[in-house]
Formats: sequence, C-alpha cells, structure tokens
Amino acid sequence: MKLKRAKAYKKQLHQYELNFGFREPYQVLLDSQILEDAYSCKIDLLARLQKLLGAQVKPMITTCDMRHLYNAEPKNETLILQAKEYERRRCNHQDLEKPLSTLECLSSVVDPKDNGTNKHRYVVATNDPDTRAKMRTIAGVPIIYLSKSIVLMESMAEATEQHREREEKSKFKLGLKGQRKPDEAPKRKREDEGQAGEGDQSVGDQATGEVKPKAKKRKGPKGPNPLSMKKPKKEKTAQPSATKKARPSTAEIDGDKQRGDREESAPRKRRRKHKSKAEGGSDAPDGGEPASP
Repeated sequence: MKLKRAKAYKKQLHQYELNFGFREPYQVLLDSQILEDAYSCKIDLLARLQKLLGAQVKPMITTCDMRHLYNAEPKNETLILQAKEYERRRCNHQDLEKPLSTLECLSSVVDPKDNGTNKHRYVVATNDPDTRAKMRTIAGVPIIYLSKSIVLMESMAEATEQHREREEKSKFKLGLKGQRKPDEAPKRKREDEGQAGEGDQSVGDQATGEVKPKAKKRKGPKGPNPLSMKKPKKEKTAQPSATKKARPSTAEIDGDKQRGDREESAPRKRRRKHKSKAEGGSDAPDGGEPASP
C-alpha cells in the first residue's frame, strides 16, 4: 500500500473515531462475494484488512452470507472452513427457507431501525455494487471493497460528511451557550453577605429594573514578594522557673572529679605524737633513753 494512501486512510479512520465512536478492534462485516473474490485472487484478506486499517480487526459474517457459501455451485469447502473461523453475526433470518440477499441482510444488521445510523459501528467489506450504494446512504459506515487483488476503502460518503458537519456545529454552539451576549447587562454578585445596605440596594435595582454598574475596587500598593523576604526569627522560649535547681555544668563536675583524684593519689604524712608530762613524768623525749646524771 502506498504511503500517501495509507495516510489518507489513517486520517479518515480518525474522523470516524471522533465523530462516530469507532474503536479497536474494528468489527468488519464480510459478505460472501468478497470472500469468493479474495479466494480466487489468492490473497490473505484478513492480513490485508489489518494492514489497511492499521489495527486489529474482528471479522464477522452473517448467517445469510454463510448460507450463500453453502448453496454456491460448486461448493468451496476450503472457503467454508475459513468462514467458520469468523464470528457469526446473527441476523434473525435463519428461520427463512431461502436466505436473504446480501443487500437486505446487511442493511437490516447495520441499520436495524432504518434511521440512517450505524448503531453498532460496523465496517462493511463487500464487492456487491448495490450493497455499497445502500451503505453510502447510512451515516458513519466505512466501506471496503476489492479491486484487482487490491483492498481499498471508499472516501467518506455525502451522508457521513453532512452528519459530521452537523455534529461540529452543535459542539460549537454548546461551547458558546455559556457566554453572555454583548447586549445583556452584567450580573451582580454580593461579595460580603454581611453588607445589608448593598443587598437592599441590589433588591431595589431589581424592582425598578435599573442596573447600576459595579464600582471598581481601588487596589493599594503591591507588597513585597513573600519569597524574597527574610524569614522572621523565632522567639526564645521562656526561662525555667526559679524553683527548679540549676543543674551543674559538665565542666564543674569534671573539675571536682579531678581534684578528688589528686587528693587520693598524694601520700599521707605521718605525724609523731608527743607524750604529755603528766603521762611520762620526765622531760625525756619520746622513745629515748633516760638522761644521765
């Protein structure tokens, strides 16, 4: 697939997603004719569809188209086995003696209420010209067909383009609905509920039908940037009460301890005891011999 064509398909699918709610994996309704043409051209239709849409696909086939494959002459068993792997889309026509045509069956499945909308967001892959013409009248139906072994997708039909334009206009109007018209008077809002005088005045204006313009507030000088200001210093906490005793400092405790250690380490001095005269009866020194005559 050419790059230019791939970009156009991607842009077109994006419009289907925005306006009609398409999402991956895409549900692709296949008819019996495009399956037969793909088999005769010996192409892998499922792989081509995934490449064209750029996403995963969920192939589906109706009961009527499945009956067309069974009733074909000659019967292609390989194609029937391949179609059985696809998801069966019940069209509620299985009780009929003969299956409905592809045009009637796909029209009832894509647009069951006949109101021109693709309710279940189907992508229709068909080679029947009448079916393709019918699908163009239904808004939001991507149409895929096979041309000389090339899988192509039709551009947006006129009904789809008109529906997309209506949706865009309605969204634009909804966006403008909330805006005030230029000839309407501005709404009055009470800033403070406690201002009774202003409230009474507004009620009187509503009664007379006159609306006075709201007085503009005068703005004072701008303050400094709070991020550039210096942070205030934290206040010191109150000193403890006088009743509590002051704990001695660590230095004082260490000094007392060192003094006590020095005192313990110094040697003790021995002092000689002297006997009194009353006890010894002589002036002789203690421990000495008596004096000679």
